[in-house]
Amino acid sequence: MRIALIAPPWTPIPPPLYGGIELVVDQLARGLVAAGHDLTLFTTGDSTCPVPKAWVLPEAEGMRIGMAVPELRHVLGAYEVAQDHDVVHDHTVMGPFYAERYRDLPVITTIHGPFNDELTDIYRVLAARVPIVAISEAQRRGAPDVPVVRVIHHGVEASDFPMGEGGGDADGDFLLFLGRMAPDKGAHRAIEVARKAGARILLAAKMREQWERDYFDEQVAPLLGPDAVYLGEVSHERKLELLADARALVFPIRWNEPFGMVMLESMACGTPVLAFPEGAAPEVVDHGKTGFLCDDEAAMVEAVSHLDDLSRADCRAAVEGYFSTERMVADHVALYQEVASA
Repeated sequence: MRIALIAPPWTPIPPPLYGGIELVVDQLARGLVAAGHDLTLFTTGDSTCPVPKAWVLPEAEGMRIGMAVPELRHVLGAYEVAQDHDVVHDHTVMGPFYAERYRDLPVITTIHGPFNDELTDIYRVLAARVPIVAISEAQRRGAPDVPVVRVIHHGVEASDFPMGEGGGDADGDFLLFLGRMAPDKGAHRAIEVARKAGARILLAAKMREQWERDYFDEQVAPLLGPDAVYLGEVSHERKLELLADARALVFPIRWNEPFGMVMLESMACGTPVLAFPEGAAPEVVDHGKTGFLCDDEAAMVEAVSHLDDLSRADCRAAVEGYFSTERMVADHVALYQEVASA
């Protein structure tokens, strides 16, 4: 098939630092090419994903994220390139609406964020014209009145991740928190769990926005110490080292998170996940095999003492199996063919 994959214009593909959506697009693009499809990835000029690419914007517009003008310019260019393809998979917000100008062009879109009031209103209108893909059952349950054509879980290529032993660094064993410095990600809860369990924890998190810094100053910084160290926002290479060396990833969300790519990245390195049964975590973590789903913080503290009961090989195998890029690509191609034939 001739497939046009349209990435958001806010971060290069793959992301040099934090970027869950961009990591998914990168894995999907590579996987589609590996499966023999004729792909064009419409992205920004600073992207390095090793697939055929096109762009209008020479650099990602991270400083203007969410603004209409750069996204519209990006979308205009994307559909000029995409109009002679068999199907378009659009990961922008504005693009699927603009696609109405190309009525004979099959288009699908993936919603990556939660179905909050704003997005629910937007996608409720869009669903009648463009098939919508959800990334988890938990996400879909957030807006039961919005038609979703398919739920397709993310996947990653396990061979891109080093299989670790979880032996820690020069200072010994550690637990890991990895994500955004935001209340919904729960860095403060991760520190409290680790401290009560008598474990050291390292925190690597994006902190660029003022509200992220405010949260850090008010709720996280007062908890830091020799056993709880904030590393800043780390590079992709450093992230892999941390994931491979950690005893476990602490994923203490308390909201309906649509997915959580960091869980797959952790499992690909053989590192189990400690999570609450919130959002998509129960769809990703196999309790007692690839991690523990804990009812509360006390249960998570207790779970730390049972990490040695888990097999790191089982964690890796889950990503080599169901949560592989190959499965994710196959699910998308089946949908592409269905939409194109319709």
